[in-house]
Amino acid sequence: MPATRPGSERPGGVVEVMFSTPDEVEILKLTVPQPGVSEDLTMGTPVALTGLVASAWENEFNGQKRHGIAFRAVAVTSLAAAGTASKAA
Repeated sequence: MPATRPGSERPGGVVEVMFSTPDEVEILKLTVPQPGVSEDLTMGTPVALTGLVASAWENEFNGQKRHGIAFRAVAVTSLAAAGTASKAA
């Protein structure tokens, strides 16, 4: 059963996306509402990230401070079909 985001009635999930440059590779974990995840996603498929937002967070637990960046998007859509369509034209 998918998790429900706090303050939302829509179920959500986490999608891992690889972002690469010539010098480094990052794996980003994005929170995305379930209807926003394209069904044809497979590993290595180029994607479009609609409504991508990065939010800084910080908390303290047992005297230890932690911080990071949380990512969320409205949708993750496969670009594989778009690339195939443009090659056929």
